[in-house]
Amino acid sequence: MFTGLIETTGTVVSLKTLPSGVQRLTISAPTLAGRWKLGDSIAVNGVCLTAINMEDEFHPGRFAADLAQETVARTTLTALTPGALVNLELPTPSGSPLGGHVVQGHVDGTAVIVSLVPLHSDLDHTDWRLRIELSPELAAHVIPQGSITVDGISLTIAAVDANEIEIAIIPHTYHATNLHTLLSGSPVNIETDVLSKYALRRAAEPGATLTVESLIARGY
Repeated sequence: MFTGLIETTGTVVSLKTLPSGVQRLTISAPTLAGRWKLGDSIAVNGVCLTAINMEDEFHPGRFAADLAQETVARTTLTALTPGALVNLELPTPSGSPLGGHVVQGHVDGTAVIVSLVPLHSDLDHTDWRLRIELSPELAAHVIPQGSITVDGISLTIAAVDANEIEIAIIPHTYHATNLHTLLSGSPVNIETDVLSKYALRRAAEPGATLTVESLIARGY
């Protein structure tokens, strides 16, 4: 399990297709050197991947991960190019404080950045306002002041306008993650709050007395 609090960023070294057809992503992450071992989970832009050793070399500051077809279909990872900055998070140890929210690393789908604009002229210290357009399926799982994961970052939704959401970004988050490299039109990975999925599933069951409206009224 993750919390959506990005520990560090890494850089894409390569994305290549193996003879088997599997796509292998290699990431440079020197600040994570010595903190992971073969088979560990690492969230890359919010996608839970399994770290494997690189076949052609050993480098303590790099790890590789094979992308399953489901991962290819649901995420933006195959659009990454060498040099791209990615958000990285190791799993949260049992008993640790949950500073963000419960993040599984199971991406629901992708969305597109509508805009990311500063609120003041001092770009080093200003807050930013992020607008993202969601698909109707993803938009059904969001509410104002609810949690959402964007490229692995735990964020709070400030406003919902039809299928668009608006998020306030503090300077630290903007500079410490890949957000400062993204532009209008950039695709991002989205994981909605797992609690909303269970709540809506419960509301849809035969004989359920809960409705989407009642769930929102109760703060789910």
